[in-house]
Amino acid sequence: MRPFNESGAFAPVAEGRELRQLAIRGAGVSVFSQGMAFAVQLIATVVLARILVPSDFGVVAMVTTFSLLLMSFGLNGFTEAILQRDDLDSSLASNLFWANLSMGSLLTVAFALSGPLLARFFGNPHVARVTVGMSATIFLSSSSVLHLALLKRAMRFTAVSVNAVVAQGVSVFVSVVLGLAGWGYWALVAGCVALQLSATIGAWIMCRWTPSLPRMGCGTGSMVRFAMNVYSHFIVNYSAMNLDNLLVGWRFNAQALGFYKKAFDLFFLPANQLLSPVGAVAVSALSRLKHDSVQYRRHFLSGLSVVAFVGMAVGADLALVGHDLIRLILGPGWGETGRIFRFFGPGIGLMLIYGTHGWLHLSIGKADRWFRWGIIELAVTSLLFVLALRWGPVGIAGAWTASFWILLIPAFWYAGRPIEFGVAPVLGVVWRYFLASLLAAGASVEIVQRIPSLLNAAGSPGAASRLALISTLFTALYLASVSLLHGGFAPLRRFAQMVQEIVPWRRNSSPREAVPVTAGPVARTRLVLAEQETTLTSKG
Repeated sequence: MRPFNESGAFAPVAEGRELRQLAIRGAGVSVFSQGMAFAVQLIATVVLARILVPSDFGVVAMVTTFSLLLMSFGLNGFTEAILQRDDLDSSLASNLFWANLSMGSLLTVAFALSGPLLARFFGNPHVARVTVGMSATIFLSSSSVLHLALLKRAMRFTAVSVNAVVAQGVSVFVSVVLGLAGWGYWALVAGCVALQLSATIGAWIMCRWTPSLPRMGCGTGSMVRFAMNVYSHFIVNYSAMNLDNLLVGWRFNAQALGFYKKAFDLFFLPANQLLSPVGAVAVSALSRLKHDSVQYRRHFLSGLSVVAFVGMAVGADLALVGHDLIRLILGPGWGETGRIFRFFGPGIGLMLIYGTHGWLHLSIGKADRWFRWGIIELAVTSLLFVLALRWGPVGIAGAWTASFWILLIPAFWYAGRPIEFGVAPVLGVVWRYFLASLLAAGASVEIVQRIPSLLNAAGSPGAASRLALISTLFTALYLASVSLLHGGFAPLRRFAQMVQEIVPWRRNSSPREAVPVTAGPVARTRLVLAEQETTLTSKG
């Protein structure tokens, strides 16, 4: 894709029904590709969990707690700035590219030099060497941020998704091969570097754009301020998301952190699979509706309904079968991870719903308010972690669950204030799915308790049998409960319609991924998604 025309204006602009179809298709492609990437990663996890030891994962987790924060500079900030901007030209994009690359280079050097300090903090000499190796991921990530953002703005989500899956495959191949060769934790480090290198090469190949030299003006200042507000929110949110790793690694040891990290990865898996991959889709589409309050509200709630429908089901099911799932994936030596996950389970569904409040902040251009809310979120979560640390990793897991229960309603109240959105519409959409998941989960437990032979089945065969039976039983009961509480099958039909639009059965229903046309007034985008009910899913 060539993102800019001969005059330097952003070229691939879609509108009306085409934009609606691109948004839905983009969401579907993103979720599907994330599933493919997860399948590849799952294979690697099964292999690496058996050839590496928990302390190898723990040492790398100590370093990535910090490297991922620095690697995300620009990725979380300039991406959103590019997506929500009404008008964009090549000069502005070039200025942002060089600003991002310069900062990425400085952060790379600074992080490499911080290795000895981190090693002393964690009391582990291996941390210093791993820090130097992981610093390369920061520079590589900053090299591809603008190219990936331009692909997303053009709704080229298939290209972005293919690039991500290929990069994940390269990373897994490198990690597994080196792990089998006896490289230990270096196999994981090499896989992380290979992931970023592959993603960067793919981004430059798919987005045929070479930045020009920086120019004065071009509206760079306002874009940088918006990006810094987004990244500032990311910093405080990331601090909350990784303070647990810091506390567990500091208070206990690398092995305890290895057990905890795997439980957290399963806990956060639904967010990675359902929200994160399509965040750009939701922000891009809803940003074009921000001048039409009626359409904006309707489609935001439509997207929230899908997240609640799928999220509460996935969350409750994982809470029921998570222990057995961990045994199957990681093996019998990871039983402590299964015990920790029991305390994560009750918060999964609410975590997914909570994450969508970020749609409101970003799509209406209120990144500063999102940053301020992040500070509140960090304060509440940190306090819960400190209070729960005395109970070890299981206490930290319980604190995560409690944080989403506490913050859910205030988050939507604060995010919706600038547009007078209110909390009542949100609660009106999600409460039936929440209740349906509770009813289905309770009934599933009651039924399974009456099958002692299943409960007492030992080993991997027993875990697989419980996982299959409980998941099937829960799904059937959940769908029945949703239909009962909604007084019909409307939610199921809407979800089926969305799936059909994502993967259309007729050739002529497949839209082009983007068409170069002349950008029109913002008002023309008010027709987006207006022809029928749509459903968008995204991250928070």
